Amino acid sequence: MDALLVGLALPFLGTSLGAACVLFIREKIPQLLQKALTGFAAGVMVAASVWSLLIPSMEMTGKDGFMSVLPDVIGFALGIGFLLLLDVTVPHQHIDEEKSEGPKSNLSRTSKLVFAVTLHNIPEGMAVGVALAAAIDHNAYLPMAAAIALSLGIAIQNFPEGAIVSMPLRAIGNSRGKSFWMGVLSGLVEPIAAIITILLASFVIPVLPYLLAFAAGAMMYVVVEELIPETQEGTHSNWGTIGFALGFLLMMILDVVLG
Repeated sequence: MDALLVGLALPFLGTSLGAACVLFIREKIPQLLQKALTGFAAGVMVAASVWSLLIPSMEMTGKDGFMSVLPDVIGFALGIGFLLLLDVTVPHQHIDEEKSEGPKSNLSRTSKLVFAVTLHNIPEGMAVGVALAAAIDHNAYLPMAAAIALSLGIAIQNFPEGAIVSMPLRAIGNSRGKSFWMGVLSGLVEPIAAIITILLASFVIPVLPYLLAFAAGAMMYVVVEELIPETQEGTHSNWGTIGFALGFLLMMILDVVLG
């Protein structure tokens, strides 16, 4: 139970600590650093999708050949489709863009920015939740240490992510306190999504391989749709690539060594 609580709390703690940067730092994040941090987050998510989600999903099926990857194919595709559906049905706005995405609404720009980050955080919460559920029910395929490693990796990349959220909110005119709490609330969706995923998995254990792949697909959608393009726009794109490599290597090491 203690490990489960730690796994649920780590990502939210990472986001909250990152959001707290707005209380102490006056300047906005330099573009070079923002690109490196965004690339880092993308690298962590890609490595987590492979080592923490897709590979355990294939091992959990207990089958050979195409049947071993069928749950991954189906779950991954459904994860991509789920995030695509949210992307077109929820009004949101990315930090560096003037135009909103999704259906038209009268929501403020601040609300749309928070929604954009919330959409980003849903698959991360699902990934942590399904990994913890798999560790509880199928410890041989995904040890609890590996699930905690995934949670820790998400928490590490959530720290700069929290700052990247709260500081631009401050830059567009919100108070430091409001910017901080908006950043914190954007991360609250992660433990909520994780808990819902754990509850669903406990009732439908046979579909755990599909849920693992589903979370991987959802995270990869965020990486390809949002994070990678952000690192390659304008100048300093090479720092985004370096950040991606560092994030990928760190998550791979955490999963292999701790798992």
